[in-house]
Amino acid sequence: MTLDELRACCLALPAAEESLPFGPGALVYKVMNKMFALLPEEVKAGETAHVVFKAEPHIGRMLRDTYPAVTEAWHFNKVHWNSVAMDGSVPDEEVREWIAHSYALVVRGLTRAQRDALAA
Repeated sequence: MTLDELRACCLALPAAEESLPFGPGALVYKVMNKMFALLPEEVKAGETAHVVFKAEPHIGRMLRDTYPAVTEAWHFNKVHWNSVAMDGSVPDEEVREWIAHSYALVVRGLTRAQRDALAA
């Protein structure tokens, strides 16, 4: 999966927005101003992109136990945030599902007013 495909996957989710709150280099994807994914802005030749996403703790542990490419996300809460190396070892459809799951977790944590606004 290319970086452009990952960006499109994130931005296809309702009310998803892309920003650079940490400065150049890290694209952050938010819904209602809450982060659900982080991607590199670009990947240099010979480097592997890493996607950071949120997961329920038991799902994150299972993913890390199943896929060597999935690790605890560096500089994030290790209980909830995971990183997947886009090295081809994880099927693209799995990554898409994880991004959608991360988005759903964030939406679930929004206030009722925010969820209602999102649904409108």
